[in-house]
Amino acid sequence: MKAFLIKLSLIKFSLGWRWLLIGLCLVIGLVLIGLCVGSAGFETGLVDPRIVWEIRLPRTLGAWAAGALLGLAGALAQGLFRNPLADPYLLGSASGASLGVALALAAVGVRQAHFWFHLGLTGAAFVGALSAVWLTLVLSRGVAQTLRLLLSGVVVGVVLGAATQGVLWVAPESLQTLQAFILGSTAFVGWSAAWMMLGVGLPCIAVAALLSKFLDGLSLGDDTAMSLGLRVVPLRWTLLAVLALCTATAVSQTGLIAFVGLAAPHLVRALVKTTHRLGLVLSSLAGGILLLAADILARGLIAPQELPVGILTAVLGGLYLLWLMHQGAMRLETGS
Repeated sequence: MKAFLIKLSLIKFSLGWRWLLIGLCLVIGLVLIGLCVGSAGFETGLVDPRIVWEIRLPRTLGAWAAGALLGLAGALAQGLFRNPLADPYLLGSASGASLGVALALAAVGVRQAHFWFHLGLTGAAFVGALSAVWLTLVLSRGVAQTLRLLLSGVVVGVVLGAATQGVLWVAPESLQTLQAFILGSTAFVGWSAAWMMLGVGLPCIAVAALLSKFLDGLSLGDDTAMSLGLRVVPLRWTLLAVLALCTATAVSQTGLIAFVGLAAPHLVRALVKTTHRLGLVLSSLAGGILLLAADILARGLIAPQELPVGILTAVLGGLYLLWLMHQGAMRLETGS
């Protein structure tokens, strides 16, 4: 029996690494396609190297990095809360980022905001997202009780969302710019944003992978995790900090991208059964692939016009989750 279990674990391990290699190949292929897609759609002829280097390459890498951050954050949220419907925005970070941008626009005006977009609005979104997570943790009195933490996140999201609507009522000229942020876009991602997301993402993946055994133990319950010698509260604090940092970094650079953080872990679990260590890495990789593919479609579908990438991810991610629900209902009906 023991030999069979060891053999089964090795098979799962090899399948996980096989999907990792397939994912890396997909990333390389999508990056090459992204370099060929511009304002006129897919281009096969000669293109000015400066356009490729200064616009298309950083945007393509930035789209992948943002998706990877959201995929990792979604996998952490679902593991920490033991809820397959958890997403990176569960702790109010989306509402906090929106409020931060709305306040910045109301304070300096829309015209002035365009001149300091990369610094001012992204910084306001980053501070707003982290502040919302901090407020959620204060209201929940820490991370010991998962249900209280979830309810606090819902309350913070609703209150900050109402505050954003109040700011827009006072300064309605900010609505159009804020709407672009809410819909999500990678059009403003340059080298500085791409390097920032990559610089945050790689250490976060490393920390999450090192602490993945905690998620394996937590899946059996808090009491079981503590009986295994795991320090539940400090480890949960650490992983929540990683979740908040990933979400805030991605949101501050690309706006609110829907469904990527929710769908990526589901896609990984549908393809391979593995431990959280490889699952977190695969979820990050899948999130990057999903957002990069959606960004390429957003650029090329109705070129020379461009769709907000957040609309595509919401539609495609929603359809995918509906398909998963349908498959689950079919299995229940057939009793398999």
